[in-house]
Amino acid sequence: MEQIREYLESIAHISDDDWEFFTSKLFQQTVPKKEVFLKLGEVENHISFIQSGIVRLFIPKENDENDISFGFSFENQFISAYDSFLTRTPSLYQLQALTETTLLSITYDDLQEVYQKTQIGNLIGRLTAERLFLLKSKREQNLLTLTAEERYLKLFKERPQLIRLMPLKYISSYIGVTAQALSRIRKRIS
Repeated sequence: MEQIREYLESIAHISDDDWEFFTSKLFQQTVPKKEVFLKLGEVENHISFIQSGIVRLFIPKENDENDISFGFSFENQFISAYDSFLTRTPSLYQLQALTETTLLSITYDDLQEVYQKTQIGNLIGRLTAERLFLLKSKREQNLLTLTAEERYLKLFKERPQLIRLMPLKYISSYIGVTAQALSRIRKRIS
């Protein structure tokens, strides 16, 4: 619990009463490596804070090789199919733990109660929305302005652990190229 408090306190002070009420609504879960914990068509009912692990956001295709990875979340970040969470509609994508992942989660209904009774709820909602917007905006800008090689080098620079821990098919999908094209890029720059 201290990990999430440190993260939130780095942005704003949290009163002890708000903290106590908020943490009474949290539950911890460990998701095994490779498990899809939100499936296509399910309504997202949680916002979670990643205590440890890596989560992939992706659009599944009939052939796993053609899945479209469009986001990754890491330790000390919030994760949710936030559009589904907000609208209470089925998710158009899935969430998968790429490593064993430990989450602190809160349900939609409990978060609504936290919003009504504390200041921290609004902070969590804002932080989650801002983070997901920035990820989406950054990815769109990169796809529109950078070459595939530049996108790979930028990802390698910003998230070197990603390159070491993930199958290349996820990375190639994320930067918008085939696995074969990524292989050629990697040969060219090594």
